[in-house]
Amino acid sequence: MTTQAMKLGFIGLGIMGTPMAQHLLKAGHSLFTHTRSKTPASLVEAGATVCASASEVASAADVIFLMLPDTPDVELVLFGANGVAAGLSKGKLVVDMSSISPIATKEFAIRINALACDYVDAPVSGGEVGAKNATLSIMVGATDAGFERVRPLLELMGKNITLVGANGDGQTAKVANQIIVALNIEAVAEALLFAARAGADPAKVRQALMGGFASSKILEVHGERMIKRTFDPGFKIELHQKDLNLALSSARTLGVSLPNTASTQQLFSSCVAHGGKGWDHSALVRALEMMANFEVQ
Repeated sequence: MTTQAMKLGFIGLGIMGTPMAQHLLKAGHSLFTHTRSKTPASLVEAGATVCASASEVASAADVIFLMLPDTPDVELVLFGANGVAAGLSKGKLVVDMSSISPIATKEFAIRINALACDYVDAPVSGGEVGAKNATLSIMVGATDAGFERVRPLLELMGKNITLVGANGDGQTAKVANQIIVALNIEAVAEALLFAARAGADPAKVRQALMGGFASSKILEVHGERMIKRTFDPGFKIELHQKDLNLALSSARTLGVSLPNTASTQQLFSSCVAHGGKGWDHSALVRALEMMANFEVQ
């Protein structure tokens, strides 16, 4: 944990960004914020300073965090009119915690480095629960110096913090993470649907599996969501689709086949077609249920 108060910026205060920013405030740092809608009252009451633009945040803060939905959003906030780049001065640090394209990330880093500032990509895994509990896994792409500079701040938001490699490598790790999570959700959904349709109690089946080799965080958390039908978003299907698009487009560039990632993306698309882009990604089970004409209950 840091011992000296710092001037920090945070841009993007959604489901994930708001609790992450709160942890920085609670540690005694000054926080300058900007977001598309409105800075939550909880942050303002805790002492956050609301800024009119991203450039104003960058002017006021020494380390600027981004937590945005997609690659175009990050590019616009960094380099658009009144963007972060316009407010930077030598020696400042930009930390992008969004989940975006590894290729674009490398380009963004070069442009920020040209302004005599450092750039870190630090996407996260752990969802809303991890953000609130400061237990996020954080995958970092940075120089050694950049990583050491930002690590005490990342430790306020997460537990498993790994320097994967250079700029872009953190984002590559996050894409790999999202492949594993999506395919595990699909596997748990198939298993619980099969068990329920065969007449077994899916809750008891899940309990039994939690003690064996099939045990996983997905079975624990999302398996319970599937059984209890609690699909309020911790992580929205539309955001997971965005991440799988990154995986599949990158795979095409690399000449790599990801057949199960592609099929899982189609199941997400089925959910979206039925109005589910805002459902939690565990609601992928609904696509399988529609095909089976049977619900896990």
